[in-house]
Amino acid sequence: MKRFTTQKASLVCMSVLSVCIFATGAIAAGPSPVNLRTAGEFVILTETGVTTTGTTTVVGNMGVSPIAATAMTGFGLIADSTNTFSTSSLVTDKIYAADYAPPTPTKMTTAISDMETAFTDAAGRTSPNFIELGGGDISGKTLLPGLYKWGTGVLITNAGIKIAGGPKDVWIFQIAGDLIVDNAAIITLVGGAQAKNIFWQVSGKATLGTTADVKGIILSQTLISMNTGATLSGRALAQTAVTLIANTVTAP
Repeated sequence: MKRFTTQKASLVCMSVLSVCIFATGAIAAGPSPVNLRTAGEFVILTETGVTTTGTTTVVGNMGVSPIAATAMTGFGLIADSTNTFSTSSLVTDKIYAADYAPPTPTKMTTAISDMETAFTDAAGRTSPNFIELGGGDISGKTLLPGLYKWGTGVLITNAGIKIAGGPKDVWIFQIAGDLIVDNAAIITLVGGAQAKNIFWQVSGKATLGTTADVKGIILSQTLISMNTGATLSGRALAQTAVTLIANTVTAP
């Protein structure tokens, strides 16, 4: 048994990558969080579009830029009288696009710039705590707070993973290839860990399988694809597109 201590509390683990018990009041562990700036106002934000089929639910704001609103398909957009945003029965809050009336174009340019800056920040963190964990297959593991780095893709099979830590702890996953979350895989939060403090920096594409249950903020340099029934508690921030099939995406 190994014991990790902080100033206010202790963390007891049967092994470095197994179930951990977190005492209350612990100070934050792991790296400092990635500052999303205005990109953090969106649950889905993309540069080339968002498409959906089936009954999708998006809880939060959605936006695209520099592409126009026509790149958001399947949502049945309803323009507001001000033409600065639109609404949809599938989206709880507002929908923005670069071709809407001012000040929306400026708002969206800033949000996209902030998203790209956040990606660069996450990708540029140094001194990782874990390198090439599991050879890229982290299925069945319990992940402690820290900076993780892979020069390959990362796979999570239907064995799922646990992310274990306190409510202030932070995880950054630097992935040079694709992130693949298999069908029915579940990411379980343990010890008060919060989705808003989990950052998946994906240089390839992120694919969430059928009925997968994922937590965290996905910063993808390419596509974020969610298959039928997959859920995301976090944010889908893509430098290309997001594709949805009867999914639920909820801001953390």
